[in-house]
Amino acid sequence: VITFIAESEFVGSAAYKAIEKAAELIDMNKHSGTHPRMGATDVCPLIPVSNVTMEECIEIAQKLGEKVGTELNIPIYLYEAAATNKERQNLANIRSGEYEGLSKKLKDLNWKPDFGPNKPNLKSGATAIGAREFLIAYNINLNTTDRTYANEIAYELRERGRWKRINQKDSFYYKGDIVNFAEGYYPDGNSDYVGKTIKEIENYYQVNGRNFRERYKSLGLDPDNLIGKPVYKDGKFTHVKGLGWVIPEYNRAQISMNLTNYKISSIHDIYDAACEEAEKRGLRVTGSEIVGLIPYQAIESAGKHYLKKMGKSPGIPPIDLVNIAIQSLGLSDVTDFNPSDKVLGMPKINGELANRVTFDLIDEVSRDSPAPGGGSVAALSGSLGVALGVMVANLCISKSGFEENKKELGSIAEDGQEIKEFLVNAIDEDTNAFDEVIKAMRMPKDSDTDKKLRDKKMQEGYKVATEVPLKTVEYCCKSLKICERISELMDVSMASDVGSGAYMSIAGAQSAAYNVRINLNSIKDEKYVNKVEAKLNLILSDCERLLENISKKVEEKM
Repeated sequence: VITFIAESEFVGSAAYKAIEKAAELIDMNKHSGTHPRMGATDVCPLIPVSNVTMEECIEIAQKLGEKVGTELNIPIYLYEAAATNKERQNLANIRSGEYEGLSKKLKDLNWKPDFGPNKPNLKSGATAIGAREFLIAYNINLNTTDRTYANEIAYELRERGRWKRINQKDSFYYKGDIVNFAEGYYPDGNSDYVGKTIKEIENYYQVNGRNFRERYKSLGLDPDNLIGKPVYKDGKFTHVKGLGWVIPEYNRAQISMNLTNYKISSIHDIYDAACEEAEKRGLRVTGSEIVGLIPYQAIESAGKHYLKKMGKSPGIPPIDLVNIAIQSLGLSDVTDFNPSDKVLGMPKINGELANRVTFDLIDEVSRDSPAPGGGSVAALSGSLGVALGVMVANLCISKSGFEENKKELGSIAEDGQEIKEFLVNAIDEDTNAFDEVIKAMRMPKDSDTDKKLRDKKMQEGYKVATEVPLKTVEYCCKSLKICERISELMDVSMASDVGSGAYMSIAGAQSAAYNVRINLNSIKDEKYVNKVEAKLNLILSDCERLLENISKKVEEKM
């Protein structure tokens, strides 16, 4: 699996070069393997990551497919969101028969390629090109080298499901007798219900929110010609494709899956279900493996899931959430899992100042340069204030006596982490914000035209330099709200931390407010100035009220 990220204007040409190189290096006549495949480049999906729409990805897929088909002489099928008909949306349908079955498949007019020749490319096979949501290639490791056992669990998990069986002799479902449709015998795959006619089974499906015809069509079967065909039992998860295989270098079997919508079928729910199914059969899951990349949201969700199962707060820093997920899912079981290489969209602080060790940042503030200045220090102060509130929430979750408040404590911690991340980023944002003013100051002022343009740019720069500390004031106020929420629940041992957090937060708000006001002095737009001053005063008034409430509660505990 090769995964790369590029701007939309470059991704098509980059993908073409990769497909071209695969066609040069790989000879399908000599290829064999466990994973289903039909070409040197089996599949090339285009996935919208950021600042691009699915429609744009479809357009790129179409252009790429046409270019590959025409210039490399490879049959191309468009799939998923780019598919030209419903049957081609599912990659499994396109790939059915694999490379070895291409000659027969291409004789069927229903399987005429979208682009390229209507005959196999003997060396390169065929390729599916499409547009879809993020797919996670995910393998779960078992303490066995028996592929049959891995398939046994894969069939339970995947959306396609498996043949219904009865009369099992032990916990292995595959050892039972296959149930087939017969005249007057239309069983449901998931229950003991048996319809006497196809109409009865269709009605039963409908009552249970399912569609009999769509289900069996998705399996490649004709709903009107099922006599003698196996009945299918549904899998546990939608948007999951899977099978079992053995990886000799790992000396174990794996449940190999593609998760096509991790927001509906989450990686942690699938892992937990695999553990349950393995245990039923006397097997053990030893860990799992991500092939390629995984979106941060997927691994963040897993981290929070396992923290909640432990009774711990999910409101911890992103890297800690990722590490919890790595440990809980056993992601380093067979290969090292490095978050910086594997997690797409991992939150990180890019600013130079925020990434400095504290004393290094303090030294920088003390030097004879105008930045970093009060705005950056204000953001730092606010971030430390909310961090103290989050710390108290996280400590409370693990203490006895707070059981009834765990949900609220977790919410406080999660909300506080978001505020903290914003304020940490604001440390550098404030310093960078004044750059536009500096640039404008350096503009030429030789002519009246130059002076007007320079003045215009300076006014724009001062507004930017005003908005950033104004946001810091807002978020320091939010920090105070976190401290207020936790002050309602804290015990005496934590009161001083909550009080300290509140005063750090209001210090940040008031300090950032000075930066707002000094920039307003240079702005000529009175309407803008009045609007900002009114908003600033309202926020600061709210801050004072919050501090008073928190201080009372802290003093009561002292």
